[in-house]
Amino acid sequence: MEMTDLKGTLAALVSALRATIHTEFTSVWLPIQLGTIAVVLLVAAGASALLRRKADLVNATMAWPGYMRLVVRVIASHLTLLIFIGLMMVVRTAIHETVAFPRTYLLTVAIDLATAWFVIAVLTSMIRNPFVNRLVAISTWTIAALSILNLLDPITNALDAAAITIGGLRLTPLLVLKTVVLLLIALWLAAALANFLNRRIQSAQGLTPSMQVLIGKVLNVALLTLATLIVLRSAGIDLTALAWFSGAVGVGLGFGLQKIIANFVSGIILLADKSIKPGDVITVGEHFGWVSTMGARYTSLDLKDGRELLVPNEDLITQRVVNWSYTSDLMRLEVKFSTTYDSDIHKTREVAAAAAKNVDHVLKDPAPVCHLTGYSASAIDYVLWFWIKDANEGPTRVRSAVLVVLWDAFEREGVKLPKPGPQHVVLERGR
Repeated sequence: MEMTDLKGTLAALVSALRATIHTEFTSVWLPIQLGTIAVVLLVAAGASALLRRKADLVNATMAWPGYMRLVVRVIASHLTLLIFIGLMMVVRTAIHETVAFPRTYLLTVAIDLATAWFVIAVLTSMIRNPFVNRLVAISTWTIAALSILNLLDPITNALDAAAITIGGLRLTPLLVLKTVVLLLIALWLAAALANFLNRRIQSAQGLTPSMQVLIGKVLNVALLTLATLIVLRSAGIDLTALAWFSGAVGVGLGFGLQKIIANFVSGIILLADKSIKPGDVITVGEHFGWVSTMGARYTSLDLKDGRELLVPNEDLITQRVVNWSYTSDLMRLEVKFSTTYDSDIHKTREVAAAAAKNVDHVLKDPAPVCHLTGYSASAIDYVLWFWIKDANEGPTRVRSAVLVVLWDAFEREGVKLPKPGPQHVVLERGR
């Protein structure tokens, strides 16, 4: 039955095309209309080039609001088309006023197609995504062009007549095409709305960073799922007919996507229990860095050396992780050093603690403190503890500054450092 419908639809389409060709393309008016279109197009191109040299619309509208400025730029870029439409309407009116029984079918089609393209270009200029912009523009203009040529219904019927049935689902080229286009547009709208809501959530003062990320991800998933369901229902697809597909997806998730699901669930757990959040300073294995972003599959760790470590979320759950800013932004650093035996112990401790206080970013409270840690064969060993407010201030940079002021203070106060030997380092840096 469906093949018979398809043949009948194609036959009707061919018959309509033959009638149009015989009526319009075998008349003396065909070269007249084609020549008119070509001449008007050349005049429009010359006029638009002249206007662009005379006036710069882009620079003249720099102070206008963003969307109005965008529309003006679209008009400026399609100035030839706009002039073409105006001139064609004047020419067509003049022909109807001066010639008896004129045929202006091609002129009308050219005006309608150009007008549709111009209106669509202005409307789609609001879409910033280049792919979505082009997809919407081409799809809308194709539908408009087929409607103008009176071919929309025959082609739609032809695409709908060719069908295959899978289970209880009737698949046609028209259904697939319509679903794909609507799905792409709906997913783009859902992503745009999710990004807008995420920006509002990020500016909310009462939410912690982890809750902001968690709410943003839940909203993103919910909006994308809702957009997909709406498109499928609007396209006439019965979701119960896709039960076999969901079952196959479930088997695939069970066998092939365990790690992806584990990382996704681990990311939700990390955000919910707030053990790790954006901005935290953590140590994973041998790597020390700042949590920059938390994705559905991995967490990005900024190592501050031009690299970013992408740690799977599951590793942050199952492995030992040191969070330097879990309960407090304060971070304690230490510097190990040694002095000779003829240096006064009490003076050395006082000089070291006082020197550390003079370094920027070293906190006065808690105050730096220096401890004696042991006696070696040729030197006395110490450790200097000091605190910084935030690990973002750069632990390595602050530790380096402390080492420099220690050297200057020891030189000034007469505290002697042991001479380096084959098995001894003068200043040992520690964490």
